[in-house]
Amino acid sequence: MTFSIVARSGQSYGVAVASKFLAVGSVVPSVSPYGAVATQAWARTAYKEELQELLAAGVDPQDALRRATEADERSAVRQVGVVGSGGAATFTGSEAMAWCGGRRGQQGDEAYAIQGNILVGEQVVAEMERAWLEGSGAPFEQRLVQALVAGDRAGGDRRGRQSAAILAHSPGTGYDDSGVLADLRVDDHADPVTELARLLDLQDLYLGRPGPILPLEGELATEVRERLAAAGHATPDLHEALADWAGAENLEMRLTSEGIDTRVLEVLRDSTAGGAATG
Repeated sequence: MTFSIVARSGQSYGVAVASKFLAVGSVVPSVSPYGAVATQAWARTAYKEELQELLAAGVDPQDALRRATEADERSAVRQVGVVGSGGAATFTGSEAMAWCGGRRGQQGDEAYAIQGNILVGEQVVAEMERAWLEGSGAPFEQRLVQALVAGDRAGGDRRGRQSAAILAHSPGTGYDDSGVLADLRVDDHADPVTELARLLDLQDLYLGRPGPILPLEGELATEVRERLAAAGHATPDLHEALADWAGAENLEMRLTSEGIDTRVLEVLRDSTAGGAATG
């Protein structure tokens, strides 16, 4: 009762999923340095470990999926997507509930498998595929969620909405270079896909690296100093005051000695609206 995308871009692997089901992120996705798996319909969670072990052993995703489903006497009610270094595969059992089906593709160092069941129609996976392909060049985790957004806008799960999740890994990324690119869940919400996109934007704000930088000089320096003072961070050293405020707001990842990150400036302005000159 779910729609999902599993994908690879370079060394990045991820799953994005939504469903009229409580906490779908606790059941469907699995990601490792070797691949990504989504198990759904009458989900068999053991597929996640089985398929990851096969991918780690160098088995092609299509062969791995064939082995796993052939060994499962209830595979007719299952739906699975898997990607690995060797490409992508998707499986929909003959007894999965309509509309059900999937698409897969591979180009260069990218691969994807998109699948869904109990959907309003094939347009859900078609729109997800379109969004994924058209998003080439955008950050990997954003492409996953935008594919989910496209499927949701196309109608998604015909029973309604309840939960959504993204799980993505990429070497050297994430907090403390943990490799966790995104691990976000919306377990019970009236509009879970939109909420998931909002959380992903917050993750970028709090854990992303500095983006466009504005020099802290002239009128901007004066404005920032006044706003920091209004927020209770008045020190002679402007960069020190900014660092104190940013630490309290969990924005220290976006600090730079070259000036002020534009998103940090936006948050500072919003939090001190009416409390300082605008410059």
